[in-house]
Amino acid sequence: MARQAATSLSRDFHSNIDIIPLAFMTAISDSTGHPQLNFANQGDKCTTFDGTQLLNCPELATDIPLCQTQYNKTILLSIGGATYTEGGFANATAATTAADRIWSMFGPPPANLTTNLTTTAAPVLRPFGAAQLDGFDFDFESTVSNISPFAQRLRSLMTAASRTDARPRLLTAAPQCPYPDAADNAFLSGPDAVAIDAVFVQFYNNYCGVQSFVPNATDQWNFNYAAWDTWARTEAAQANAGFLASVKAELVGIEEEESEAAEEGEGESCGGYGDDDRTRRGVEFRA
Repeated sequence: MARQAATSLSRDFHSNIDIIPLAFMTAISDSTGHPQLNFANQGDKCTTFDGTQLLNCPELATDIPLCQTQYNKTILLSIGGATYTEGGFANATAATTAADRIWSMFGPPPANLTTNLTTTAAPVLRPFGAAQLDGFDFDFESTVSNISPFAQRLRSLMTAASRTDARPRLLTAAPQCPYPDAADNAFLSGPDAVAIDAVFVQFYNNYCGVQSFVPNATDQWNFNYAAWDTWARTEAAQANAGFLASVKAELVGIEEEESEAAEEGEGESCGGYGDDDRTRRGVEFRA
């Protein structure tokens, strides 16, 4: 397949997109002790820090705060993806340590760091320099261990920062549509559930996807919007959690997808719809 021409994050400045997840962080700690980032063709505009495989992305460092402050976009970093293979963490301590490291790299920059944010001499390597993200998204597609303490630590760090600067921050997840999701259920439901603000349910690549929606049918035997609506209203640790129906651009025409989802999507917890793949059509999460 021919490689698509890279497009800038700034392409979405004036769009009706509300939330833009940057995908993906494919490893939380590689052999050099740093995360690995893969932004598809956006990576062509990045270099790597010396001695690491960690991307240094000055164009994104410029675009992110413009998207946030001038155009009111929420920018998340999606962790996981189909190529993630670490399997989580050995124990809760390792999970919370990793969360602290991720926060130092993508959360608010330390006040004592001014220009030296993206060099190997810096105490913390920050791929987006002084830019900070609005939160994190979990897209684990295979079984992972000790993600609940990882998520809980990020949740605590974001909550504390928001109390200081009054800046909203989101913790989200992108489970596949079979319910309960095999990879994410431990931190979405039950005693170890973490307060997730929203889930971007992947209604594609599975029997329960939007392609199984039957118009005008009283019962939906495969398309399981209702199951996720029930989770958001009755099981989510975050009382006001919602979900967004995410669909794959290649399945059917975008207009058809959204029309079908909208017919079913009248549950009180549904917050909008998303299209996936940003480098082709744009990852769009619209309220």
